[in-house]
Amino acid sequence: MREIKFKVFRFDPQKDKKPYFKEYTIPVKEGMTVLDALIYIKENLDPTLSMRYSCRMGICGSCGMIINGKPELACHTQILELKSETIEVEPTQNLSVIKDLVPDLRPFFTKHRNIKPYIIRDDREEMEKPTREYKQTPEELLEFLQFSYCIKCGLCISLCPTCSAYDDFLGPFVLAQAYRYSADSRDSGFEERLKAIDKTHSITNCHFATGCSAACPKGVDPALAIQFLKKIAVAKSLGGFKKKVAEIAPAPPEKGPNKDKYPPAPKPTV
Repeated sequence: MREIKFKVFRFDPQKDKKPYFKEYTIPVKEGMTVLDALIYIKENLDPTLSMRYSCRMGICGSCGMIINGKPELACHTQILELKSETIEVEPTQNLSVIKDLVPDLRPFFTKHRNIKPYIIRDDREEMEKPTREYKQTPEELLEFLQFSYCIKCGLCISLCPTCSAYDDFLGPFVLAQAYRYSADSRDSGFEERLKAIDKTHSITNCHFATGCSAACPKGVDPALAIQFLKKIAVAKSLGGFKKKVAEIAPAPPEKGPNKDKYPPAPKPTV
C-alpha cells in the first residue's frame, strides 16, 4: 500500500463563488483506478464529493474527466501507472460544471438529437414494421464501423479549440455521428442532417486540429469522420453525391433444397 495525494476539483454553483481544489490522501494498492480512489474519498472521507460513473468498464463513458492534465476515463486509468505522487482531477473542459466533477453534457446531447442519429429511410412502413433486415456487405459495414464505437463520453470536446471558441459549434462526437449514419449503406437521411450541420459555426469551423481524436479513449478518430463528412457535404453541394441505399434482403426460397435454410421472418408484436 502507498499513500497518494489527490487534488480534486470542487465547485458547487449554489454556494461557491469560484472553483477550488481540495486535497485528500488515500491508501493505494496495485490495480486501483482513479475512479476507485474517488469512490473511496466519497465513501470514507468526504460524502459531499460529486462525480458521475456507471459501468466501471470503459463502456458507458460516464466517468470522463481530466486526470493530470489529460482527458481520460477514470475507470480504466490505473493510479500507479501515472507514476506520480500527486493526482490532479478536474471535470471535462469546455463544458459548464453542474457540481464538482460532473460536467453538463446536455447542450451536446441536444445537438446530437438534432443531427438525427438513427437510420432514416423512405420506406417508413418497413422501418416501423420490419419484415426482414436490410442488406449490407462486410465492406459497406467497414465504411462506418469505426465511428460507431463512440461512447459519448465528451472527452473529445475538452481538446477541441472550436468548442472553446463557439458555443453553437456542434462538436466532434456529434459531427462524427452525423457521418457515421450518413455513411451507413442502409441510410438515406443525409439531406435532413445537412440542415443541422450546415450552420455558421458547424462543420466548416472544424480546423482539423485533431485534439478530439487524441482525446478519444476508444480510438474512434472523430477528426477523420468530420473530414469525410466535409467531403460528402461538398460533393452534395456540387451535385456529385450519389448513394445507393441498401435494399431489403430477399425472402427465403419457398421451394428447393434451401427452403429450410432461412427461417420465416418473425411477425411484429406491436
